Amino acid sequence: MVAVYHRFATVAGRRLFYREAGPADAPTIVLLHGFPTSSHMYRHLIPALADRYHVVAPDYLGAGASDAPPVGEFAYTFDALAELTLGLLDEIGLDRFALYIQDFGAPVGLRIAAGNPERVTAIVTQNGNAYVDGLGAGLPQRLAAGTLTEEDLRGMVSLEATKAQYLDGVPDPALVSPDVWVHDQALLDRPGGAEIQMALLADYHHNIGLYPKFHEYFRTSQVPLLAVWGGNDGIFIADGARAYARDLPDAEIHLLDSGHFALETHLDAIAGYVRGFLGRVVTP
Repeated sequence: MVAVYHRFATVAGRRLFYREAGPADAPTIVLLHGFPTSSHMYRHLIPALADRYHVVAPDYLGAGASDAPPVGEFAYTFDALAELTLGLLDEIGLDRFALYIQDFGAPVGLRIAAGNPERVTAIVTQNGNAYVDGLGAGLPQRLAAGTLTEEDLRGMVSLEATKAQYLDGVPDPALVSPDVWVHDQALLDRPGGAEIQMALLADYHHNIGLYPKFHEYFRTSQVPLLAVWGGNDGIFIADGARAYARDLPDAEIHLLDSGHFALETHLDAIAGYVRGFLGRVVTP
């Protein structure tokens, strides 16, 4: 049984939570979570990797067990999340690491990677988008364009929307435990929780302008990349996974018969792909 530790560190006066497991002297992989969840989404992946790797999974400010100052006290942007998350990695002494990015984890992680290419050994993207090709029709494209209304944003933090993120595109919904959307919605429904995530959703369109910078980083670094993607995701569609090969011709791409949170249905397959990929491209 792999021991998973639940720790806190203070960065820029903010208390940030992270999960940690595995040998401290092994290659590190940092797991960056999506919306509307937290490092809780990696609760099963962490022990599946930690026999061979040092695994760290932070909660962003405003998510999970990290501090969650109200919107009026802190300006929630992806720039701010990336800065604090990098500060956490610095605080706990991580100089070199692979990144696993999903949903919100992509704009956070790719800011870190593009700004510090010498520190990133590899990238695993699981429905973590970096191309306009990957934006699903309707709401995702309006999110990227910054044209969502207050009503739209409120709808995106509702129980119905949270549940749909887990179940849409899943051939057998009985494989997904209701615990996941109940857990995430409880965090959204705590005082100020919905407003924090709405602020980040409203900031999301600024990420699209950084896509060319991310693509340049891919081309110049040729960072090893694995895309393991829920191919039925309507938010970040399968074309977003395929698009990585334009800038990274050696990218390894796998589409799974699942949705946005593919770890809930395809944990073993994803863990296997990640272990094989890191075993080939990351040296101890």
